[in-house]
Amino acid sequence: MTRELDRAFEAFLPQIEAEMRAVIEDLELPQADLLGYLRYHLGWVDASLQACDGRAGKRLRPILCLLSCEACHGTWEQALPAGSAIELLHNFTLIHDDIEDRDRQRRGRPTVWSLWGEAQGINAGDTLFSVSQLALLRLQGRGVPPDTVVEAVRILNETCVKLTHGQHLDIGFETCDVGVDEYLTMIEGKTAALVAASCDLGVLVAGGAPRARRALRAFGRHAGLAFQMQDDVLGIWGDPEVTGKPVGADIVRRKKTLPVLHGLERSAELRALLSQEKLTLDDVCRASRMLEDVGSRTYAESLAAGHYDRAVQALDATPLQEPASAALRQLAQKLVRRRM
Repeated sequence: MTRELDRAFEAFLPQIEAEMRAVIEDLELPQADLLGYLRYHLGWVDASLQACDGRAGKRLRPILCLLSCEACHGTWEQALPAGSAIELLHNFTLIHDDIEDRDRQRRGRPTVWSLWGEAQGINAGDTLFSVSQLALLRLQGRGVPPDTVVEAVRILNETCVKLTHGQHLDIGFETCDVGVDEYLTMIEGKTAALVAASCDLGVLVAGGAPRARRALRAFGRHAGLAFQMQDDVLGIWGDPEVTGKPVGADIVRRKKTLPVLHGLERSAELRALLSQEKLTLDDVCRASRMLEDVGSRTYAESLAAGHYDRAVQALDATPLQEPASAALRQLAQKLVRRRM
């Protein structure tokens, strides 16, 4: 990371964690196990529900929210409840996604449902969804006008509908034939909508002009699309030590990701291989090589780079405050150039 983005992470991350912890600690529940599941998923406790330095998420979405607020001449501290709400909502979807996708590992640790069962995993996800709403309402305590708080709640809930619809499409893709266009519609909801909302909420709290909101929403949308496309590459060729998931995880699950869809259109041998009832580790490695041979990895990386360029163009479309604007550019670049 470069200097401006380093500054943002160093200043923002401790405050984001503190805000999320405060929201959860304010909950009054007679038994602590449910809150323990939330703390475990967020990386604050281990499987025995004892405090630890677990592998937490990157908190990229709240960072985008605070940077967008600062870039539009706002005070980033005022946007902390919005950033916290976005991150908690994101983690609600991850808990449910792990159940739906049958993933037993996330960030190198067992998933919530794999430790405490599907029913408790659903409860934990539902709770995080509600906690995200409570987090957003804390904007009132930061001096944000009531009509702005109402607009923020609308944005968060409309975004949740979009991302849940994206997940609905993703699940449906597993049992039907789809193409790249359908894939793009799916990731618009599943991934890009939340990243765009992160930026939009930051500008909203700052009182930014409609032009700035449009520009930052477009930035977030294209950055989100680039992020998901790069995530698809990592899901096949990523290092498990970095991704926290097994080798070729997306191939094992037969996920219709961008490289896979591209490859299926170009290789009958790949179609035959992935139609097998069971895939061995050798099959997964062979499928990965086939995808590289037909240019699917290059195609996905090129498309991701194109959306990164469009994200930067959206930032250039309106005057923004430095150094936050530079940090936004650097963060978009980081999303597309993540380690394998």
